Amino acid sequence: MAQTMVSLLLLLSIQGALTLRICSFNVRSFGESKKENRNAMDVIVKVIKRCDLILLMEIKDSQNTICPTLMERLNGEKQVSVKKNYLYHDDQDGDADVFSREPFVVWFQSPSTAVKDFVIVPLHTTPETSVKEIDELADVYMDVKSRWKVENFIFMGDFNAGCSYVPKKAWKNIRLRTDPSFVWLIGDKEDTTVKKNTSCAYDRIVLRGQEIVRSVVPRSNSTFNFQKAYELTEEEALAVSDHFPVEFQLRSSRALTNRRRSVIPKRKTKANRS
Repeated sequence: MAQTMVSLLLLLSIQGALTLRICSFNVRSFGESKKENRNAMDVIVKVIKRCDLILLMEIKDSQNTICPTLMERLNGEKQVSVKKNYLYHDDQDGDADVFSREPFVVWFQSPSTAVKDFVIVPLHTTPETSVKEIDELADVYMDVKSRWKVENFIFMGDFNAGCSYVPKKAWKNIRLRTDPSFVWLIGDKEDTTVKKNTSCAYDRIVLRGQEIVRSVVPRSNSTFNFQKAYELTEEEALAVSDHFPVEFQLRSSRALTNRRRSVIPKRKTKANRS
């Protein structure tokens, strides 16, 4: 049986970019058959190339061929580096093991952005337990804080956080929603699904930390409709995935410096006295 990889973080960039685009994409059963589908692979590579840092989900690769194949088709220089990482174990005393896939937590350093470091906590829930799993991310947050001196967090992935999996009445039981310090970039009315007959905000991005929230490029948080962008039929798009990627952008330090310079008032020169 093929091994399912919950997530893969690819570090890519275009040197000199004024933003860092961070994406999350459930590629749905990304195994050998999809790898051999040239049209689907072309679209997947196009989607990945748009991003500087991307979380991929549902990679099924027992032979470890998919990641090397992707890397051969991707070019770029790293703008971020991994400082620390660990696999979160949901084994606290008196607390049931909630996660179907324990989050692999990664602390990134990003010298080119306005926010210099951030932690990414990926999550791909099982639909039937999505409410409990999303809520449990609050415990992951506290666990990371107890280990590392970090303030900026990105929680993202296929939360299955929409439609019947997370009904409206369930949100009051999710600490990531009831605590206003967690900022949801992908709203409940977004449609992250490819099929025309569905409209659900399954895929989400949530931030924690004033610095990273202030560093988000306005209106950059969105769903990327690759079907529309690449003029695909629904059948062609579904061959890629049944999910659209979600994304946002962080300002670079250079863009922030330029912005500050643009608002500095010019000094008035005194007229020569006669």
